Amino acid sequence: MKLSQFKFRLPNEKIALYPRSYNPETGLYGRDEAKLMVLHRKTGEIEHCLFKNILDYFDEGDTFVFNDTRVFPARLYGQKEKTNARIEVFLLRELNEDMRLWDVLVDPARKIRIGNKLYFGSDQSIVAEVIDNTTSRGRTLRFLVDGPHDEFKESLYALGEAPIPDDVRNLRPAEDVDHEMFQTIYARYEGAVTAPSTGLHFSRELMKRMEIKGVNQAYLTMHAGLGNFRSIDVEDLTKHKNDSEQMFVRKETCDMVNATKQSGHKVCAVGTTTLRALESAAGPGGILKEFEGWTNRFIFPPYEFSVPDACVVNFQLPLTTMLMLVSAFGGYDFVMKAYKEALKGDYLFGTYGDSMLIID
Repeated sequence: MKLSQFKFRLPNEKIALYPRSYNPETGLYGRDEAKLMVLHRKTGEIEHCLFKNILDYFDEGDTFVFNDTRVFPARLYGQKEKTNARIEVFLLRELNEDMRLWDVLVDPARKIRIGNKLYFGSDQSIVAEVIDNTTSRGRTLRFLVDGPHDEFKESLYALGEAPIPDDVRNLRPAEDVDHEMFQTIYARYEGAVTAPSTGLHFSRELMKRMEIKGVNQAYLTMHAGLGNFRSIDVEDLTKHKNDSEQMFVRKETCDMVNATKQSGHKVCAVGTTTLRALESAAGPGGILKEFEGWTNRFIFPPYEFSVPDACVVNFQLPLTTMLMLVSAFGGYDFVMKAYKEALKGDYLFGTYGDSMLIID
């Protein structure tokens, strides 16, 4: 397929800046109060309801698979030595704990060279030195900080913003409340620089109702990276290469998912990261296998999925790999028809936006 087939006009007012029910005066909101569009692949029917009603489409013995990665406050602002120029530093991952080495992106990159020092905090107590160039914007930083690693990391994270995506940040700055809103309630393993956004809709009440109904909860870990938002620069999608992301699928998850499928029940992937992780760890016959490593699996139509029978995903932005993945699962024509309906209706897009459930 071609990149241009995934282009559509998305007005700013259709991008969700906060969860749908967020009250700025009280700071309160209901995670599961987003809208939910339900696509039935076999009949072509489209329904409209609320996210809190998602369990109406599942039975005892079905299994939801969640991504339990934890987002860390990855966006920092520092000052360059001598000039005091303000530099944005986006933490990608820690390379070496003992040496305090981090893989980062810097902006503006043209001002940052090997040997430069950056100062962080109002008292400039955290200092980092640039020791390598990795890409046009990528750098390796060594933080020149003594003391226990946990204390250093706590101090570093205290200076960081929640790494909300640019489609939101271009319309409003990051706020303290984003630290909570941009994290799932079941987040466990730190490593993501963007939230698995569909999972943000699952409230404690909804998870409890799932448990009471006998719907299983399984977890895997995929540390979602910025590659999800990187622009695709080729028209022919077969020539696109995804960035690699680290993922873990453990034995207990494999056992639960495989047992669910063998018993004839549904497996529902929560979010695009979970969808890709399941397919990356799929063996012959759709059997889910243990996995620890990296994947750059890029899925676009046409594609036959082997593990999940259903998926729930947020409404994605145009020209993104996530939209292509969703179109592969729901069928390109059906998904794009649903997107046209969402654009005409009262649906919101993006990280804090509404969701789509695709089932047979």
